[in-house]
Amino acid sequence: MTQVTSMMEGTEEREENAAEPEPKNSDESTRPEDDNEEEEETDAVAVVEEIQGVIELVVQFGEYRRMQRKESHNLARRFKHMLPLMEDLRDLHQPVPQNGLVWLKNLRDALLFAKDLLKLCSQGSKIHLALEGEAVMIKFQKAYKKLSRAFKGVPFEELGISDEVKEQLELMHVQLTRARRRTDTQDIELAMDMMVVFSDEDDRNADSAIIERLAKKLELHSVEDLEVETVAVGYLARERKGQQEVSTQKIIGLLNKFKRIAGMEETSIVLDDDPAMPNKSFGRSTSLVIPHEFLCPITLEIMTDPVIVASGQTYERESIEKWFKSNHNSCPKTRQPLEHLQLAPNCALKNLIAEWCEKHNFKLPKICTSSQETSSTENQEAIPSLVESLWSINLEHQRKAVERIRMLSKENSENRILVAEHGGIPPLVQLLSYPDSKIKEHAVTALLNLSIDEGNKKLISKEGAIPAIIEVLENGSIVAKENSAAALFSLSMLDENKEVVGMSNGFQPLVALLQNGTVRGKKDAATALFSLSLNNANKDRAIRAGIVTPLLELLKDKNLGMVDEALSILLLLVLNPEGRQEIGQLPFIETLVEFTREGTPKNKECAASVLLELCVSNSSFTLAALQFGVYDHLIEIKESGTNRAQRKANAILELIRKSEQI
Repeated sequence: MTQVTSMMEGTEEREENAAEPEPKNSDESTRPEDDNEEEEETDAVAVVEEIQGVIELVVQFGEYRRMQRKESHNLARRFKHMLPLMEDLRDLHQPVPQNGLVWLKNLRDALLFAKDLLKLCSQGSKIHLALEGEAVMIKFQKAYKKLSRAFKGVPFEELGISDEVKEQLELMHVQLTRARRRTDTQDIELAMDMMVVFSDEDDRNADSAIIERLAKKLELHSVEDLEVETVAVGYLARERKGQQEVSTQKIIGLLNKFKRIAGMEETSIVLDDDPAMPNKSFGRSTSLVIPHEFLCPITLEIMTDPVIVASGQTYERESIEKWFKSNHNSCPKTRQPLEHLQLAPNCALKNLIAEWCEKHNFKLPKICTSSQETSSTENQEAIPSLVESLWSINLEHQRKAVERIRMLSKENSENRILVAEHGGIPPLVQLLSYPDSKIKEHAVTALLNLSIDEGNKKLISKEGAIPAIIEVLENGSIVAKENSAAALFSLSMLDENKEVVGMSNGFQPLVALLQNGTVRGKKDAATALFSLSLNNANKDRAIRAGIVTPLLELLKDKNLGMVDEALSILLLLVLNPEGRQEIGQLPFIETLVEFTREGTPKNKECAASVLLELCVSNSSFTLAALQFGVYDHLIEIKESGTNRAQRKANAILELIRKSEQI
């Protein structure tokens, strides 16, 4: 950019020094200059109006998403502080000089960038914003940097800006300079939950126990919240136009998990021809992407009966009718109130969809038939007899019943509630003690699925299931062990169950699975151990069970992809005196220092947090970290790390300075 600018400046200089042909008359000699001046003045007025429009738009934005709410409000407040500036600029009577026009355009570009960011944080997908939390916070840094540069060289005199507004702008520049490096990150528990959910590759319900907590954190637990989120995810998918497909599919997958918990229909969408992303509702053509205008904004599915609402937007008839039946009288896409709820068939679009489907040999999704509804009803009606079969003295009847209940309890929330209401939990708990390994596996997995329901968690623990699940964790098959760990994690969402697991000697088999299990088993064990270690008494139990050694192995084996999990658990255990002694061994300190040097922003933050707890407790830990070269890494984190990492790095550097003065 510097080279380009210098070349342009050189060109301008050559043009100024070049001999010009003599004009034919004075009118012709002055006309180009007059036209150029008028054009600049017109540009300045247009830019001022554009800036005014951007500021007014941002001021009207509604509530911001939870994860970025604090930063969004801070940035939006800067926009409001610029309103007095716009009053001054609108009152300008003299032509705006060239440097004033350049400054206005720079300010406009900075405000447009910030406006788009605030719009994302106000109207974007909550799941996407949580998943891309650190990337979004980096955008806030960039926005502050752009605004800071814009307010660095304001031509106050040329623009005739009043002294009062000048003082406000100079103060704003100072504030922006201080704020632009500030960035907050997701809290440790939310980051852990997101990581667990998105690591699920086989559509198993093992990790679904955290969905309720995650939904509450993201404010996506009501039907209305989920319907609005569906529209936002639809926008995201269409904007990406087939790009970032894996990320988009993960977001849709989590949205569907939230919907299953709420008893809503799932969302499906064909992103591309990737067989790893199946779509049960659609036929498929090679390398086929459905035009986004054919997709209902609510369900993200291709429309079979498109209808127009009063706002002019088009939806699938069935989905918009459900929206209206949920006591909504607004447009899901625009959020504006509707004058009436009448629906008009969009015949033109329906014909276009039909032509496109015929041309591409694409089969439209089938509308749910009465036979499918009957099948679902039959499944629910079968639950009482299946529960009765669990008590049978015939082993084969028990095996078939528990396997069927395992599948039904995975399908939807209604089935989970019905199994519990018909007394299915007590016999399932008893089956955990049967010698038949397959029955144990089915029983513990069924209890895992049932535990997704909050009420069922309490019923399962009241039946004394936790000690029996721990026994399966110790002696069951590989799959049974993994699902037992996941079940303990699910049940530990209730604080009282954390203590029960600890007192029932659940840590030893969990640590064994963490050390010797499959990758999936290790992840199940890690999530359970993290949740359980939120209880102070359990920190001692985890340390005595030998958790620290396998955590070090997870940190060193980066191929497992469990560094974040391990650091998250360490961050809990280092608060315990015994934990600090275990973690304070030289191999651990060396590994932590390595992460302050080459880890992700989240890794650096967690590693610095663990190191700070060690350094505060014992100066020998500080000396050990210094020997491994932590000082230079802390300086770098202080300059460019997340807000939390900067605080931790500053605190450690302060301890180092104090130790040098002694």
